[in-house]
Amino acid sequence: MSADPRTLLEPVAELARLAGAVALRHFRTTLVAETKADGSPVTIADREAERVARDWIARRFPDDGVLGEEFGVERADAPRRWIIDPIDGTKSFIRGVPLWGTLVAVTEGSRVLAGAACFPALDELVAAAVDAGAWWNGARCRVSSVDTLASATITTTDERFLEHPDRREAWRALAPRVAVARSWGDCFGYLMVATGRAEVMVDPVLSAWDAAPFLPIITEAGGVFSDWAGRETIDGGSAIATNRALAADVRRALGVGARTETFDAGAIADAGSRPS
Repeated sequence: MSADPRTLLEPVAELARLAGAVALRHFRTTLVAETKADGSPVTIADREAERVARDWIARRFPDDGVLGEEFGVERADAPRRWIIDPIDGTKSFIRGVPLWGTLVAVTEGSRVLAGAACFPALDELVAAAVDAGAWWNGARCRVSSVDTLASATITTTDERFLEHPDRREAWRALAPRVAVARSWGDCFGYLMVATGRAEVMVDPVLSAWDAAPFLPIITEAGGVFSDWAGRETIDGGSAIATNRALAADVRRALGVGARTETFDAGAIADAGSRPS
């Protein structure tokens, strides 16, 4: 297959916008939230948005596979796969907080070709494809040029780091050294880094569908995306996104790569990690 990734920039953005609009229809309405096996909530909005996305893929790219947070894998043997998180930040969504997004990526093997994150309640969309740059609401975007920790803004999903107390201590050591430390969590933190409004976003735990769109978005915006072992991957079960100027300093401060970590990439992709 190996299509030019640049041809996927518009489709991936279109799908994120479409599925995000479906989710938005349910935002700030009365919703019943169920609890999934991993402890994360799910609503009719998550499921409807993913169904619409899957129908769109079936019509436009019928030979491609799909991995979605809510309905798992279709056409598992297809060489190219679309990855969908219909609502990243469901806990924010059900509380009426607008910092949630609809995430879409396209992969071929272990390579992420394109990704998009739509924030319907904020009217923002960021998308990227390999060699096509990163685009924020139709204009090119880049990470910031801030080059000192003392001037940096850093973000994380949940500063308690409940599942990784070792990483919590690293965060707590780093936070006093920067200008601003916030828990603008889930996908919103990556949007901030890609558009130059923050320098660092860290997630000690997350799933492949949370990470997939942001690998091309951050790198095409000029930044650095890795897991906590320092690998450029969506299957590491964690993520650190930074601008390029602070990449080495931040990873050193967080102890990235200091320990050998092993992950079952298939289990992460199928089961998920970070509760939304």
